[in-house]
Amino acid sequence: MFFKKRKYDNLTDLVASCQQQDRAAQHIFYERYKRKMLGICQRYTRTVSEAEDIFQEAFIKIFKHIDELREPELADQWVKKTIIRTALTYYSLTTKKEQVYTVITEEELNLETTDGPDIISRMDLEVLLTIIRELPDGYRTIINLYLIDGYTHAEISQMLSITESTSKSQLSRGKDLLIKRIQQHGGVEYERSRKRS
Repeated sequence: MFFKKRKYDNLTDLVASCQQQDRAAQHIFYERYKRKMLGICQRYTRTVSEAEDIFQEAFIKIFKHIDELREPELADQWVKKTIIRTALTYYSLTTKKEQVYTVITEEELNLETTDGPDIISRMDLEVLLTIIRELPDGYRTIINLYLIDGYTHAEISQMLSITESTSKSQLSRGKDLLIKRIQQHGGVEYERSRKRS
């Protein structure tokens, strides 16, 4: 699809043009967020196809409600919140609550190390995100919301319709499981490097 080129001096102008149903502006606005926001979708989902579905659904909402954006300079935060809320809605509709907060056995959570934050900080970002995506839905969601996107437990409790104490306990258990999975991943990498040498 080809659009006549038009200059948009800043984000405020771009948003204003989108609010006027300017197709070229909508295309530029979409492309502005596509890569980064699709990455956020992938953090909240298990598969790339799920992430793409959520991203497309979120942008339908964004263009439908862009007239409600009264402070165009806050568009980046508004788009991100819409993306995250769409991802949360997707899982609330497709995953039973009992499945979202998967019970992990105490044996799986039993850790012999206290250097969790150090392990996480030393991880390659892409590898870390891959491991996060493999966590059960509930743990992955709260780790994303709290550790990566910076929401408080009070905000998470409202977003997920759970208590703050549930959010805190899910975060604690999720972090434990994340560290355990990172340790396992490290062990696999060590074995692979030893075999190659």
